[in-house]
Amino acid sequence: MDLLACFQLLLLSHLLTVNCSPGPLLDVVVDRYDIPKVCPREVEIEDFVRYHFNGTFFEDGKKFDSSYDRGKAFISQVGLGRLIAGMDRGLLGMCVNERRRVTVPPHLAYGSIGTGGIIPPDAVLVYDVLLLDIWNEKDKVEIRTLDKPASCRRTTAASDFVRYHYNGTLLSGELFDSSYSRNATYDTYLGQGDLIKGMDEGLLGMCIGERRLIIVPPFLAYGENGYGTMIPPQATLVFEVLIVDVFNPKDDVIVEAKEVPKGCTRTTVTGDYIRYHYNGTFQDGTLFDSSYQRNSTYNTYIGMGYVIQGMDKALQGLCIGEKRRVVIPPHLAYGEKGVGDFIPGSAVLVFDIHVIDFHNPKDPVNIKVTHKPQECNMRSEADDLIQYRYNCSLMDGTLLYTSDQYDSLSITTLGANNVIMGLEEGLRGMCVGERREVVIPPHFGHGENEAGGVPRSAVLFFELELVELQKGVPEGYMFVWVGDGPDPLFPAMDLDGDKQVPLEEFSVFIRLQVQGGKGRLRPGIDADSIIKDMFDNQDRNKDGKIVEDELTVTEDDVSKQARDEL
Repeated sequence: MDLLACFQLLLLSHLLTVNCSPGPLLDVVVDRYDIPKVCPREVEIEDFVRYHFNGTFFEDGKKFDSSYDRGKAFISQVGLGRLIAGMDRGLLGMCVNERRRVTVPPHLAYGSIGTGGIIPPDAVLVYDVLLLDIWNEKDKVEIRTLDKPASCRRTTAASDFVRYHYNGTLLSGELFDSSYSRNATYDTYLGQGDLIKGMDEGLLGMCIGERRLIIVPPFLAYGENGYGTMIPPQATLVFEVLIVDVFNPKDDVIVEAKEVPKGCTRTTVTGDYIRYHYNGTFQDGTLFDSSYQRNSTYNTYIGMGYVIQGMDKALQGLCIGEKRRVVIPPHLAYGEKGVGDFIPGSAVLVFDIHVIDFHNPKDPVNIKVTHKPQECNMRSEADDLIQYRYNCSLMDGTLLYTSDQYDSLSITTLGANNVIMGLEEGLRGMCVGERREVVIPPHFGHGENEAGGVPRSAVLFFELELVELQKGVPEGYMFVWVGDGPDPLFPAMDLDGDKQVPLEEFSVFIRLQVQGGKGRLRPGIDADSIIKDMFDNQDRNKDGKIVEDELTVTEDDVSKQARDEL
């Protein structure tokens, strides 16, 4: 056993000595009348201590000194003769926040001489002590991990910028500062001298979401000067820290693909217009914004400065339906200023995005034939009346409409502006029985406006099948000849050769032309009504029959005579 250990053992044995005899005190008497339940460290020789005390005389209880009266705790080193011998012994083994009463006999105090007219000769002194702090020159920063996330992709390093919350206390537990009370994180660089040395060291190697207790000895904190009225000189500091955010000025956008659909043939590029959903969080998981909560996608052009720089970069190379996690450092987001109370300054932003669709303003209607019948005698074109089946979906597969929900098929006349331009184009040139998949960009769809459940700027996906086709006539016409009409016309109309053509005979004639493929009535309109209107227009004297003199128009005019009747 070395000399120092022997000396410590001897002094500790003295502390346990209680003199019950009526004679003079031979050694220090220690009364530990208030001991904390937890005592992680006891005073040892060569430790520095900071404590408050009241000093009184044993004989009459009169006070001769008090650190409380001076408003400043007493600081000294134990066991090296810097205190009176009785206090050197009386402070050993003491815990922070312990209160003890130390009675010191004269020969371990100021002896038979006393001091300065304050302490008389042969005075027994009583010190009522409250220990506030212990440290040693050999102490290092002490780190205790309180809570650490299961997953930790990155730890703090020198030159990183960190945002953290903390409670700062003295070793006695007295709170001197808290970021929580200001409702704002403490933001700083590591390893660049912006923090006290102990915190620069204690914050290294932390994960986002990690909690630590960092105990910093005075010489790695504010030392002999302390800090204002909050931190006294030579104070050990205890910080309970929660790392909220970390980044490095050299960081770039981090993109992590979470889900990429198979068969992706096209990805986003600069100039594309994209619609996507997102959840925006900070690195600690706190949500700051969500398009899902608004039930509306975020719509923007890519690479044209309409979004923060990091997002402009992250939106490149995406497939429809893809899900990504995007981590954007503040210098590529909202920087040191943040956005009001919405996004704090120097915040790293995390976006989980889901691409609904995208298009380019130059995109055409895309048509893909999925089935074509072997026989195709007629193809749909302008003025034709068609019946078709369809499913209309968003590009993420969300079904908007289907013809199956109605009792009858969809019917339209091509070229009559009854459907959106892209669907009109997709329905042209089809054979009966043909099936197509048609992708319609919004500028050929409903544009930037919502329309009956179709979101703004949505790309539409149609599955089409042409079921029936009736060849049509040009706008404004009720009947047209297919090829050349009869020449002369009236003898052909006068089926019985009696030089007059009543309505019944006229109707038979027109129907024979249609049946023979020589003429065509406007589809979708009652044939009897069209024929009656055509007859009435030629029966100029309104006598119920047409004669050759009334038929003063050319064959082409026959097809025009019902114009604008509907």
